Amino acid sequence: MTDGLEPQRTSLDSEQVRTRLTSWFQEKVSDAGATISDFGRPSGSGMSSETLLFSASWATEQGQQEQELVARLAPTSQDIPVFPAYDLKLQVATMRLVENKTQVPVPKTLWVEDSAEVLGVPFFIMERINGRVPADIPPYVFGGWLLDATDEEQHDLERSAVNIIAEVSQIDLSLLDTSFLEFQTPGETHLKRHFSNQLDYYSWVVGDQRRHPVIESASEWLQSNWPTESETVLSWGDARIGNIMFGLDNFQPVAVLDWEMAGLAPVEVDLGWMSFLHNFFQNIAEVLEFKGMPKFMNSEKVSKIYEELTGEKPQDLRWFEIYAGMRHAIIMSRINDRSVRFGEAEWTEDVDSVIPHRDLLWSMMANG
Repeated sequence: MTDGLEPQRTSLDSEQVRTRLTSWFQEKVSDAGATISDFGRPSGSGMSSETLLFSASWATEQGQQEQELVARLAPTSQDIPVFPAYDLKLQVATMRLVENKTQVPVPKTLWVEDSAEVLGVPFFIMERINGRVPADIPPYVFGGWLLDATDEEQHDLERSAVNIIAEVSQIDLSLLDTSFLEFQTPGETHLKRHFSNQLDYYSWVVGDQRRHPVIESASEWLQSNWPTESETVLSWGDARIGNIMFGLDNFQPVAVLDWEMAGLAPVEVDLGWMSFLHNFFQNIAEVLEFKGMPKFMNSEKVSKIYEELTGEKPQDLRWFEIYAGMRHAIIMSRINDRSVRFGEAEWTEDVDSVIPHRDLLWSMMANG
């Protein structure tokens, strides 16, 4: 279910997916009469993978079982995927690790299909949680339940969001096998390998087709102003409030989603990403002369909340916000590739024009 504001996400045929998924599900639950209904796609969700929503009904020894479920599908090559690889096993392993080691509410993963024989791509099934998510399209800074919330309610949400990062960062990794989280790129520290991975990603996105001055300048600035590196922790990767589902009548998380960018890195990678992504939306609001939420989720508040929760003060958070800005710019470039593929956009001579926050990123470097 998409509208005019949303870019096309996939070329998969819905009815074909429904038929094949039903047959697969019947085998998994050993019930040839199992059914799938209320099949659809969420609006306002991310673009790196396909998300399908459905209700399932099947017979068990205890009686008829009914459950609302979610399928996450790896993208097809024809869909111009946002990332060069989509590691389902990493996502599932990370979600189960967080579920077992923290109080962070992560949806239970129920089945994993590694092969592409069923739907043409690998996928996994997880439980569906009911709640509300701050919107990306259009961004929550323009209207909706979060903008309408009181200052106290907004602060409750800020604190609960940062607490997710805090809890994940406190997982003791010393006795765990974290090899699946390692970036296979050059660098003598986890942050340098994380950074190298992003440079490889940029090279993959642009190929020999174009260069982005703002991205390459940000890369140079970051390398010239390398930060003090804190302890390596489990990094959520896409740590933003748009990946958190909150209660329908409160501001507490009920599900933390999208672990596909997980890895090993200093906690500031997640903190900088969380504060920058709000700054990104707020900047768009101000450019369009909307008030937005100027006091919400800024770096000072994120840093203060994290220190209150853990007793640890984040280091060089400004550097990590600029790093987040560079990473997000690469993603924006790739998303425009997808829009071109689906006939919704085209490239112009001003290649940086597809990066909505380029002026913000230039300003951050100048004032960094």
